[in-house]
Amino acid sequence: MSQEIVLKNARLVLEKEIVNGSILFRDGKIAAIDSGAAATGEDCEGDYVVPGLVELHTDHLEAHYSPRPGVRWDSIAALQAHDAQVVASGITTVFDCLRLGSDEDGGFQKGEMRAIADAIEVAVAEDRLRASHLIHLRCEVSAADVLDQYEDFKTDGFVRLASLMDHAPGQRQFQTLEQYALYYKTKRGLDDAAFERFMAKRVAASQKYSAGHRKTIVEACSERGIALASHDDATVEHVEESIAFGVKLAEFPTSMEAARASHEAGISVMMGAPNIVRGKSHSGNIAARELAEAGVLDVLSSDYVPFSLMQAPFILADGPEGRPLNETIKLVTTAPARTVGLTDRGRIAPGLRGDVVRVRHTKGVPVVRSVWREGRRVA
Repeated sequence: MSQEIVLKNARLVLEKEIVNGSILFRDGKIAAIDSGAAATGEDCEGDYVVPGLVELHTDHLEAHYSPRPGVRWDSIAALQAHDAQVVASGITTVFDCLRLGSDEDGGFQKGEMRAIADAIEVAVAEDRLRASHLIHLRCEVSAADVLDQYEDFKTDGFVRLASLMDHAPGQRQFQTLEQYALYYKTKRGLDDAAFERFMAKRVAASQKYSAGHRKTIVEACSERGIALASHDDATVEHVEESIAFGVKLAEFPTSMEAARASHEAGISVMMGAPNIVRGKSHSGNIAARELAEAGVLDVLSSDYVPFSLMQAPFILADGPEGRPLNETIKLVTTAPARTVGLTDRGRIAPGLRGDVVRVRHTKGVPVVRSVWREGRRVA
């Protein structure tokens, strides 16, 4: 027997417009959208109803699994805590980042990321989770053991995205030694001599491993249809390499030059929603608002603050540029879904999954009031 749910008296944020009306779910999918008043259904009291948010890059699960240095939490419990927070933020599809490649900066041991992936798959099978969870492999190509760790995932169907990272000094995110010293020397409390040794080791590892590891991972992912992301592109040369590799997503480009080149090449440009909320990058690179104003920002990610993914589109809509909410909400719904080939979600349209969020917003910080995933209320 068909199950039907109606939400009425809502401001429906559609792909091209915002309309007052109602939405009908039938058997987990959007069956109809109607403008005007509906006689029956749950009254949304004039709140917005937006598509469920799609999160492509968050290492927030890692913070639940390892809440303190050297501490490891039960993986299922960590996952459920993470899941509860992302759903409460309006995220109905989340790509959980798993870090591959160990280094001195707190890397995980071989097998730990595989164990977390196993926990995700068990939790999905046991219907423990409210959001849809997929896996994003963050591959540190300068790490000696990244390919060894990738072997643990070579047949995992949950893996739908892999990013190619190199955090060595003089590379990508840290083009200048001043940036690198500020981030690592201060963070690790190193004196000048210790910092020089640390930096030399990272440079040598990048020179030895990065090119070969990057090529191997690209080939492996391309064979399996896994979407590829570049990370911290800084130059046109970086973007040209991404084009050659078939990259779909440019994560956190560090310059306008790289962002514009990626956008013009059809590669989705992603920046952090916390960057929008704070008004600047935490690592001193280009601000996301600059890319938005230039028309080269395509996707937002919550990165390290889940709720920022809901907050940022409203900030952009309320800002001096005054972009329509149906345009800014695409940064966290339609665009990320399309970038990784999820054609069944990211919009409010008949035939798509019933993933929607009821949001109240008059001024300031929006309030997530209810969340549905596949027509089922999950928050």
